[in-house]
Amino acid sequence: MVQQKTPSIGFISLGCPKAGSDTEKILSRVRSEGYQISPDYEKSELVVVNTCGFIDSAIDESLNAIDEALQKNGKVIVTGCLGEKREIIEKKFNNLIAITGSEAVDDVMNAIHQTVPKPHNPFEDLIPKSGIRLTPKHYAYIKISEGCNHKCSFCIIPSMRGKLVSRSLADILKEAENLVSEGVRELIIISQDTSAYGVDFQLKTSFYNGKPLKNDFYNLILELKKLGVWVRLHYVYPYPHVDKIINLMDDETILPYLDIPFQHASPKILKSMRRPGNFESNIERIIRWRKEKPGLSIRSSFIVGYPGETDEDFNLLLEFIREANIDHVGCFKYSDVEGATSKALSDKVPASLINERYDILMQTQQEVSEMNLRKLINTSCRVVVDEVQNDFAISRSYRSAPEVDGVVFLQSPQGLQPGDELDVKIYDSDEYNLYAGPDIDD
Repeated sequence: MVQQKTPSIGFISLGCPKAGSDTEKILSRVRSEGYQISPDYEKSELVVVNTCGFIDSAIDESLNAIDEALQKNGKVIVTGCLGEKREIIEKKFNNLIAITGSEAVDDVMNAIHQTVPKPHNPFEDLIPKSGIRLTPKHYAYIKISEGCNHKCSFCIIPSMRGKLVSRSLADILKEAENLVSEGVRELIIISQDTSAYGVDFQLKTSFYNGKPLKNDFYNLILELKKLGVWVRLHYVYPYPHVDKIINLMDDETILPYLDIPFQHASPKILKSMRRPGNFESNIERIIRWRKEKPGLSIRSSFIVGYPGETDEDFNLLLEFIREANIDHVGCFKYSDVEGATSKALSDKVPASLINERYDILMQTQQEVSEMNLRKLINTSCRVVVDEVQNDFAISRSYRSAPEVDGVVFLQSPQGLQPGDELDVKIYDSDEYNLYAGPDIDD
């Protein structure tokens, strides 16, 4: 009998963790149906490219990835955010197998089936309960909703992904339990608007383990806390009900860490951006949160050079970063996005001034970060190891999310493995990172 070759599918995943979560769903379906997953263009029957289309640089990166896949393989399926702007893709490529949008697992699988018939054998093709993941074994992203109800002037996500659609609480908890049962020790909760979770359910309840649960943000976090692993919250808008979550935080379950996309601090710019909140109310809330949880670590993202941004507006933003004592910052240089209402605004900020303000903001944040980290010298903390190298291990405390924040460099890494947890003592710091060794007093 001639043994039939198992077809292989290649993948390229671009963009944010939310896009990565979509890729994981497709990978899980592909693998569960018996296909192999290949990291090699030449050894793949076709390539799936999950794109990002949020800003111009992301669009260029996605188009380049599609072009490379076509040149090296020839059979390409495009999915993801840029797929919602099909005309951009079709203008450059006319030989793709299919173009699909976001959250289009079924459409991608249908395109795969039409090109490479599935070899499914339910007795042999097994995958973990948690599916195929792109992250290390000790942490995982869980996307709790899709879409967004905001209409921010610079953003096209609602037009690409639609209004907020929350997953049921029972569905999320089942995924979380499966991940924990397979060794995941850190769950990173993501969506376009995490703290809006469940508003679309209104009074609808979920049944989990035989008991009814209200589908809302508080109950979701309360149930995740019971799993006994790190839970990190990203993309949290500072709605009033977030105050209740602060009381659930500790160093072992719901981490005292919030990723809040403030985007700016000037009331005038926030109004033009169609963003909620203002300088005073956000500062007051952060002060109140830190009074309840003194070690609360806050990450945020900001845009510089938004149309109409004056020196006064920009200086107010710098003042906010200092007064709010933001621990980690991501900064974006404003650029017009096709389909965003901000593109039609006049009074554009010159590119040279945008670059200058970007440098000033990052320098300001560096000073804040350096000051905060210096205060941690000679203190002890719990860390998880992400990577082990010859001379040191790269780890993180609750204060830092993977890939986007600073790390804790550990000396004497012998015997450590990714996923290990240990108590360490901080002996030095720089602008963004800490340096530590085993806490021998523990």
